Amino acid sequence: MKTAIFTSKSSLNHNTGSGHPESIARVTSVVETLKKNKKLIWKNPTDFNKDIIKQTHSSSYIDNIENAFPEDGLTFLDGDTVVSPGSKDATFDAVGSIITAIDGVENREFNAAHCVTRPPGHHAEKSKAMGFCVINNISVAANYLISKYKYKRVAVLDWDCHFGNGTYDILKSNQNIFFSSLHQYPYYPGGGTEDEKGDHNNALNIPLPAGTNSREYFDAYEHMLKRLKEFRPEFILMSAGYDAHRLDPLCQLNLESKDYYEITRRALETTKDFCNGKVVSILEGGYDLKALAESANEHVNALLEYNK
Repeated sequence: MKTAIFTSKSSLNHNTGSGHPESIARVTSVVETLKKNKKLIWKNPTDFNKDIIKQTHSSSYIDNIENAFPEDGLTFLDGDTVVSPGSKDATFDAVGSIITAIDGVENREFNAAHCVTRPPGHHAEKSKAMGFCVINNISVAANYLISKYKYKRVAVLDWDCHFGNGTYDILKSNQNIFFSSLHQYPYYPGGGTEDEKGDHNNALNIPLPAGTNSREYFDAYEHMLKRLKEFRPEFILMSAGYDAHRLDPLCQLNLESKDYYEITRRALETTKDFCNGKVVSILEGGYDLKALAESANEHVNALLEYNK
């Protein structure tokens, strides 16, 4: 089976202003690297019914967001989340990418996909933009898998350096979902302690201290894999943040680019008897452009290898 990359030109029109770390160059650096791999198939998002988003976000929030994008200049949705006239299409195309990717997996066009889009999503709460994020793409995807395709066990793995607070808050009450986040703690946005286990003991948060190296990270990762195997997921969604890399300017974890291959491979190997490589991932953080591109390439190589 093939591996697909989803991206959209609208990601390049989401202008966050000079000096903002969540920049247009993040997408171009990854796309330029992945374009060298001739085994990948490239896809664009298709139109979707925006009511899908209202399974995840409040109707009032979606209505407000529809009107929040400026006609010119920049607007701050919160202290970190900047949008421009081109951000509206980018925001909804990011959602469209992960929805279309899921449909492609279900229609057996390919077995796995990585969405190289922006803005990211995992900090966005039910009624609040936050931390560069407007729509919680991964939560929309999880709810879509359950509502459209009737999955009973969906795993959402978040290995961004920052706790996926929005994803946790949105999904913690859904017993059909297992959520796990490995993240630097204490750090932005706060939360993500071991005591936050979800309403149905369906979450595993693994806080890591600044300075955590690869060996220490994978020791912790094994705990997640154990819970993942017990959950027996039918489909895996990944919040693919690459800012735990040692070169990243916004975090203080010390992973290497090659570690993202191993993060992906181990999750696929652990769940091979349950979901047979059905994985859709979406770009979250990662702010050193070289490290970001290398790490994303390693992640995609693992998807390709598993889905030969």
